[in-house]
Amino acid sequence: MTDTEARYHLPTTKVRRGFERAASAYDAVAVLQREVADRLLQRLDYVKLKPERILDLGAGTGYALPDLRKRYPKAELIALDLAQPMLCAACARMPAKKNRLARVSRHAICADAQRVPLADDSVDLVFSSLMLQWCNDLDAVFAEVRRVLRPDGLFQFATLGPDTLNELRTAWASVDEAVHVHRFIDMHDVGDALLRAGLAEPVLDVETLTLTYREVTTLLHDLRQLGASNRSQGTRKGLTTPQKMKAMQQHYVEQFVHTDGTLPASWEVVYGHAWRGVKAPPQPKPGQRIDVPIDVFLQQTGVSKTTK
Repeated sequence: MTDTEARYHLPTTKVRRGFERAASAYDAVAVLQREVADRLLQRLDYVKLKPERILDLGAGTGYALPDLRKRYPKAELIALDLAQPMLCAACARMPAKKNRLARVSRHAICADAQRVPLADDSVDLVFSSLMLQWCNDLDAVFAEVRRVLRPDGLFQFATLGPDTLNELRTAWASVDEAVHVHRFIDMHDVGDALLRAGLAEPVLDVETLTLTYREVTTLLHDLRQLGASNRSQGTRKGLTTPQKMKAMQQHYVEQFVHTDGTLPASWEVVYGHAWRGVKAPPQPKPGQRIDVPIDVFLQQTGVSKTTK
């Protein structure tokens, strides 16, 4: 791990505790999270799939579960999240139903996405909305996704790109060199990780959604309520001084205020899907040439959409 990577490393314990504390207030401020989940769910309209088992990876408070239940009423739903209070909220949102064989058709699992406690080839659809950005090792997560997916199973996801909260990052950079905003992963790096995991036919695109606030303090409050405050290793230890906080807010307003007095907060959202192929791809040896089909290459280098 490089020094830069170490500065942005997210300790799993801190991430879990942050979302545990946020569970009770999360839904009240999760405007963007609901919008992204709705857009990701709508993309399932264009996929012909009849899943018997669905895994909501990083389910949070379970916002997507009712829609998944409506779309696939015969499917068994599994909600997995790192924070147990989030899962409790998810269970309350999605009461259990029983199928014809009288088995409970939804389950909740408190676990790390890098170590999914499910059997190989046991899931038809892995759905994940705005969870991947809190994982340090995408290779490990995607390897687990491929492992639990059945042949021809689908992985549908949304995550955050590096331009997320760029205004806040820029304002803090005017004050000091500490890590105040987490560094998110570029779309092309996500695509590369999907291919390394052996997931087939990946397609990714990106759009920018912008929320507006009257005050910087309101944005910071919402981030805390969401459990999305920065928890990187490079975060300055101890409390930020009132002087630095005031200076950051002043820089934010001076650089980004709109003519109507509102302040923008940009979120770069990366959407993607990939399939579990029937056979595992051969693992290349060091220095070995790898031939990539031209359609896959074009998908990785030419599929990009930005919406303001």
